[in-house]
Amino acid sequence: MKRALCSGGFLAGLAAGIFILMKSGFDSQLYRVSVSVLAVLPYTTAWLLEEQSGFWKAALARAGVNAYIFGKYFSCILSGGLVELLPGLAYVWLFREEASDINLWLVFLSGMLWAAVSAVLGAFTRSRYIAYGGAFVLCYLLVILHERYFPWLYCLYPYEWIAPSHTWIGGWQGIGLLLGSLLLLLLFLYYEILRRCIARG
Repeated sequence: MKRALCSGGFLAGLAAGIFILMKSGFDSQLYRVSVSVLAVLPYTTAWLLEEQSGFWKAALARAGVNAYIFGKYFSCILSGGLVELLPGLAYVWLFREEASDINLWLVFLSGMLWAAVSAVLGAFTRSRYIAYGGAFVLCYLLVILHERYFPWLYCLYPYEWIAPSHTWIGGWQGIGLLLGSLLLLLLFLYYEILRRCIARG
C-alpha cells in the first residue's frame, strides 16, 4: 500500500481528478469517463513490473504465495478507489450544496472495480498497454451497448454505478452489492492467473 499510495501514478491521478471535478463537475461526461482512466494509474501494473524485473521471487520468499497475491490485489483496488474518493471528498467539501447527491461510497467502489479490471487484464495479457487502457475500453463498450442497444439493461451501465438514475433493489446498497460481487469474481481470476504464472516461473 505504501508503494501504491506514494507512486507517481497515484499523485497524478489525484491531481487530474481534482482538476476534472473543479473544471467540469461531478455530473459531467468528462468526469464519468475519467473514473475508468484514473483508477488504473496507481498500481495496476505492479505485478507486470515485478515479473519483468524478477523482484517477485524475492518477495515470495518473504511473504508466501497467498499473501503476495492478495497484497498485490488489495493494494491495487484500494489505491484505485482512493484516487477517485479523495478528489470527490475535496469537491464535496468545497461545493457542499452542489454535491449533496453524490454518493462517495459508490465512487470509491467504482474506482476499485476499474482498478481490478485493469489488473486482471494486464496479468492475463502480460501487457502494460492493455492494463492501462483495457478498463477504459471495456467501460466505453458497456456505455455504447447500453445507450444504443440495451437501454433497459441499466445494471451494467457504468455511469449508473456512480450516479444512479433508476430504482435499484436495496437502493445504493444494491449497487454496492453488485460491485462487491464483481470485485470478488475479479479477485478469483487474478489469484488464478498469478498463481499459474508463479508456478511456471
